[in-house]
Amino acid sequence: MSDLLKYKRIMVKISGEGLMGPDKSGVNKDTVKSIALDIQSVLSMGIQVCIVIGGGNIFRGVSTASEGMDRVSADYMGMLATVINALALQNALENAGVTTRVQSAIAMNAICEPYIRRRAERHLSKGRVVIFAAGTGNPFFTTDTAAALRAAEMSCDVLLKATQVDGVYSSDPKSDPSAVRFDKLTFDNVLSKNLKIIDTSAIALAREKNMPIIVFDMHEESSLANVLRNKKKYTFIGDIG
Repeated sequence: MSDLLKYKRIMVKISGEGLMGPDKSGVNKDTVKSIALDIQSVLSMGIQVCIVIGGGNIFRGVSTASEGMDRVSADYMGMLATVINALALQNALENAGVTTRVQSAIAMNAICEPYIRRRAERHLSKGRVVIFAAGTGNPFFTTDTAAALRAAEMSCDVLLKATQVDGVYSSDPKSDPSAVRFDKLTFDNVLSKNLKIIDTSAIALAREKNMPIIVFDMHEESSLANVLRNKKKYTFIGDIG
């Protein structure tokens, strides 16, 4: 696979479930610390890092709406959950010596900055990590879409999506032992095969910006750094010539 160290500014999408570790919900301290140290090692490579975190370890708007709650209210509650996760990761990064800023799409001036693109650009240029919280600030949009949107706005070279498996499969490998793993896919492949690894709106935006997406498993130590060093399996989505 190609040399991923050519990427100078990256967007990392981390699911809320990725912060749970062995727990069934909430934020696992050791897991968040491990992620923070992984990001610290990536910064040491001279790579600028943006992050979007989901909130599913605390609250899932879509599933709650399906149980009868108003979808708009449920989605806003999910956005608040992402802010909690962003603050947890910020704390872990700061403890690891990484200066970090949280910017929220919903104003919460007492605890984090509002999302301002030019301010985020300045933070990145000074070597700070920027965590974008509260999704897009609008209901009906997932954090996958928020990650693609912020990555496009921040002119990121690539979107790295951390998942529970080591890439994209034809079906869920945890329930289907015959699932086939893909090393490379085009954007059109993902849409035509109806692969559920990332929202179609996020795929469409990445395709429009010609921004590749890399799907990998973040459960192992130094997963992100090892993907960027080509020492770990992943699936590349984008222009494969």
